[in-house]
Amino acid sequence: MIGPELVARIRHLFYAEHWKVGTIAAELHLHHDTVQKALSTERFHPVRIERPRLTDPYIGFIRETLERYPRLRSTRLYEMIRDRGYPGSVIQLRRLVHDLRPLGREAFFELRVFPGEQGQVDWASFGEVQIGRARRPLSCFVLTLSHSRALALEFCFDQKLETFLRAHVRAFTWLGGCPRVLLFDNLASVVLERRAEAVHFHPRILELAGHYHFQPRPCRPGRGNEKGRVERAIRYVRESFFAARPFTTLEDFNRQAARWRDEIAHRRAWPGDSSHTVQEVFEKERPCLLPLPRHPFETDLVTTVSSRRTIYVRFDLNNYSIPPQAVGHALTLVASDTRVRIFQGRGPDQAQVADHIRSWDRGQLVSDPEHEEALLREKRRALGSTAGGRLAAAVPESEVFLQTAFQRGESAARQTVQLLRLLEEYGAAELQAAIREALERDTPRVSSVAFLLARRRRRARSLPAPVDLSRHPELAAVDVQTPNVEIYDDLSRDSDS
Repeated sequence: MIGPELVARIRHLFYAEHWKVGTIAAELHLHHDTVQKALSTERFHPVRIERPRLTDPYIGFIRETLERYPRLRSTRLYEMIRDRGYPGSVIQLRRLVHDLRPLGREAFFELRVFPGEQGQVDWASFGEVQIGRARRPLSCFVLTLSHSRALALEFCFDQKLETFLRAHVRAFTWLGGCPRVLLFDNLASVVLERRAEAVHFHPRILELAGHYHFQPRPCRPGRGNEKGRVERAIRYVRESFFAARPFTTLEDFNRQAARWRDEIAHRRAWPGDSSHTVQEVFEKERPCLLPLPRHPFETDLVTTVSSRRTIYVRFDLNNYSIPPQAVGHALTLVASDTRVRIFQGRGPDQAQVADHIRSWDRGQLVSDPEHEEALLREKRRALGSTAGGRLAAAVPESEVFLQTAFQRGESAARQTVQLLRLLEEYGAAELQAAIREALERDTPRVSSVAFLLARRRRRARSLPAPVDLSRHPELAAVDVQTPNVEIYDDLSRDSDS
């Protein structure tokens, strides 16, 4: 940009002294375009002849419509003038609308906030992630202090109320305090209903505010500029941290986010004075925050569950085990983002019966081995209380034997009673051996088993019993000579002759 004195000198040298443009530019150390701009005559700026456009007959209609409806889209205007005979394309119309649309931009004051006075809160969505067989939405909770622009952020697998509250508590803990006012969007977990300036807050948000002594304040609908600092912080997270960043688990991703916040986000220049960093201003703001209460706010999800038949209760796409004695009773489930606990009873008599690591997969059986073992013990006791159970526990082969006998027309109940009698008389080992032999011979009948048992006993009695010399050790030294049996052959020959 050159002053009027220099412009006058350029025009004098060109028109009066007849210097060339290049000579003037070299002498005055100016660019050719600057000299030509100072010599703004028709020689250098020929008059443009505007050609008629297809949109010219509709300019009046378009201008009047945009004055009444400033935010009307070009595509809707295109449909309106097309019905009135417009033969052109929507691209030509967009160029005209860009020139005719009234700006109507609202002016704002620059927001100045005292240290510790205000924080702004919002959710940001980052698509979905695959966890086993489940697809979970990935969201980021962001709280930024309006004065220092310090960030507290946490990535989560949902935007439910309990997750929202838990993220607040962790943010307050990391900040070392709480701002006096928290500015929210009109989230369903914050605002139940509003009418003009009157607002019905969610009861749990009021509990959180009462616990930490801050004032919740929702933005007016459609006034996103009121929380522009958290909006810019979310854009900063998207562009500087999230873009092209791999991660394995949610815990790993949040560790990366914390490191990025400390090493990059808080080391950037403070918008209020570039000679300071966000971290430096935050350290000065921290003492101005409201002090934290002695105990953190309870944010776990509490709900009632029950199981009528199995030792599992359903929660968030997965099944969690409970002891067998808790089946059929009303239970209370308490879930955090990492653990699932289950309680039985009411009031002071309530006792914890299960504690599991929370799964974010779907269709998983999260089981405690002690619960399964307790169920097996109950099943064994129940099995041993019946005749068939006692027989199966003593002789497992009896199950196959009875099934085969039943298929051949035998009464399973009568055969069970008879096998129990044989079990009492002969013992489990003998009965097991006899049943195996009967199955091998393909004679699955109790009469066959009884015959085999009796034969085994007779054989056992016919065998010579071994001599027990433990009480007379001196007999072990006795030498017994084997007689010559040939003399008996001689006697036999004599009797024959």
